[in-house]
Amino acid sequence: MGRGDRTTYLNYNNAVKAKLPTAPVPPPALEICILAGGLSSRMGRDKARLRSGGQSLLARVRSVAAETPWPVRVIRRDLVPRCGPLGGVCTALQTTRAKAVLFLACDMPFVTAKWIGKLVKLNRVRRLAVFTLGESGPGFPFLLRRAAMPQVEEQMAARRFSLQTLAAKCHAKMIRVPGGARLLFNVNTQADWRTARGFLSVRIRKSHS
Repeated sequence: MGRGDRTTYLNYNNAVKAKLPTAPVPPPALEICILAGGLSSRMGRDKARLRSGGQSLLARVRSVAAETPWPVRVIRRDLVPRCGPLGGVCTALQTTRAKAVLFLACDMPFVTAKWIGKLVKLNRVRRLAVFTLGESGPGFPFLLRRAAMPQVEEQMAARRFSLQTLAAKCHAKMIRVPGGARLLFNVNTQADWRTARGFLSVRIRKSHS
């Protein structure tokens, strides 16, 4: 085969390969969704954009999620607004291709990849939901299977936006964080942000020492 013939053959072969149907990419078993669509009314400005140590709250949570092997998505706008975190949950479950979603809040900068992994391991027994149990009850971070969508829709229709109610409806597995006050700390007010910045500055100094 001459050089010209070989080139023609390769071009033809590549064209045939390009037309061959590709196998569909299977949906992931799990994805992580960071909810960042809240009104931040108590803070008075967008919490996701608050910065400390050159990094925003959202970027800090996203970097922790990126330490895990699962895809990460940020929910910035809820399909049904003004429903609290349940609006973001509904949006994520309606738009995901994954079988389950692990939810993080953009205002919880101390959640760890290790804790995320612990929640995911509990999902392997095919529970409908796994919730972190804090001092005020079940909340973030938590995991829901896509099959929990009917429970979410039922609550949305009834205008009941409590995550605690959702956990009960899903008969969620609860897991308490040992000494988890810092890990579950969330930023709602200016005072919370001052406290969080203090914690973060100490962590940054330790990492540079």
